[in-house]
Amino acid sequence: MKAYTRSFKHTWLPGFVLFMVFFVCSTSCNKEDDNTPVIKETGTMTDIDGNVYKTIKIGNQWWMAENLKVGKFRNGTFLRLAASAAEWADSTHKPAYCIYDNNNTAPGCLYNWQAVSDTNQLAPEGWHIPSDDEWKELERYVGMSAAEAGKVGWRGAHEGEKLKIQSPQNWTDFEGVWSTNESGFSALAGSCRLHDGSWGDPGLAATGFWWTSGSYSGEESWYRYLDYKNANVFRSHCNSGYGFSVRCVKNQ
Repeated sequence: MKAYTRSFKHTWLPGFVLFMVFFVCSTSCNKEDDNTPVIKETGTMTDIDGNVYKTIKIGNQWWMAENLKVGKFRNGTFLRLAASAAEWADSTHKPAYCIYDNNNTAPGCLYNWQAVSDTNQLAPEGWHIPSDDEWKELERYVGMSAAEAGKVGWRGAHEGEKLKIQSPQNWTDFEGVWSTNESGFSALAGSCRLHDGSWGDPGLAATGFWWTSGSYSGEESWYRYLDYKNANVFRSHCNSGYGFSVRCVKNQ
């Protein structure tokens, strides 16, 4: 009986020690894996003017990671460059674009909705202007609930922060609002142009507006808005004569 007891202790302890070493190592490895950054899929695309844009896969969608800055439709037809306020106001029912305050440091161009919805196609080949529902899909992927996504006005919690990228000239920290760009969408503040040709205030560093391809009714269309002092995403509709930025999403 004594010999059996000694033999039991001799064979059991090493096995237990090996099990504990394996368990600790496995737990440690899993913990490290949990902290491993997610590698995002990225790429590039080129418009008809030869501008090259960064792209990123967010959920099941491929998005441009920069604002559109093309001056022609997909078929080569030139867009009207409405630089002055009078030219812009005169383009209410004509496709037109501009650069904010004629400032070449602006992140992309501003387009009226007539340019966005024109059958000549503003988006490069293989891409399109995202619908209101495709914007909602993006917002849900970064954490917004379906119920919130369907509302008008400021919605969600911190989804706006996850879409914005920080830079010295954009989204200055205000009351604890931080731009994390967790999604990789890399939204920069491009401001806007009003239908009468005046520029959006307070300017390039503070706000960003993006068209959807969705018409609301009559002269109004859906858009998205991000602000330097708000962590959420604003959804509403406005006069189609406004000038907003454009992002494109890849055809599926």
